[in-house]
Amino acid sequence: MLELHQITQAAQALAQARHIVCLTGAGVSAESGVATFRDAQTGLWARFDPQRLASQEGFAEDPGLVWRWYSERLRMVEAATPNPGHLVLARLEGVTPAFTLVTQNVDDLHERAGSQQVQHIHGRIHIFRCNYCRAEHALQPGERTQELPPRCLACGDQVRPDVVWFGEALPEQVVEIAWRAAEACDVMLVVGTSGVVYPVAELPLLAKRAGAVVIDVNPQCNPISEIADIFLQGAGGVILPQVMNALSAGF
Repeated sequence: MLELHQITQAAQALAQARHIVCLTGAGVSAESGVATFRDAQTGLWARFDPQRLASQEGFAEDPGLVWRWYSERLRMVEAATPNPGHLVLARLEGVTPAFTLVTQNVDDLHERAGSQQVQHIHGRIHIFRCNYCRAEHALQPGERTQELPPRCLACGDQVRPDVVWFGEALPEQVVEIAWRAAEACDVMLVVGTSGVVYPVAELPLLAKRAGAVVIDVNPQCNPISEIADIFLQGAGGVILPQVMNALSAGF
């Protein structure tokens, strides 16, 4: 059971920090109604292997299937709204000298909540690029609802969402920013991630080795909470407002 002194301890660490790195995962978006990738394998999509829906092999085999899947995911994201956890992280950024938010989520809920320094380590579902030449593509009216992906205006190849698929490398620039920030931060705040997806799960370990305080907020105990200095068990949308209230009240 979460105790008051744990909330106070977390608020003190955040208040004293000069640089906070926050790592967020699927649990943060799930609180806004965005199903996690594997939880979304229900209904009409239950019979499809996730690798078919998020890989170069699956896209080559059936580009229309992949396009329709991501169009549906995008509609889900657009219908969602930021939850209290998103809003607190945006407020925390505003009162911290340096704040870097690294998210595994491909939605824009952090940005809609007001966060400015967001690094999307798995890409962004609302941005579209050519699968071949990587040119950015501005969707035209009707393209989202068509059966097949639109064609790139630069080279004629197929367009896809700018997300990282199975077997693809993480965006190099984002990785560099995240790793440097983890090595330099005073506090690593982890919210709503299981800590089993590598290499992103290495960030809290990297921060801890560099001397940062690691705070994990998660409904379930996981590999990150086991190494965390402070484990706040519960949903981010519930726990983070309590921490912010304690911080604002001076503990």
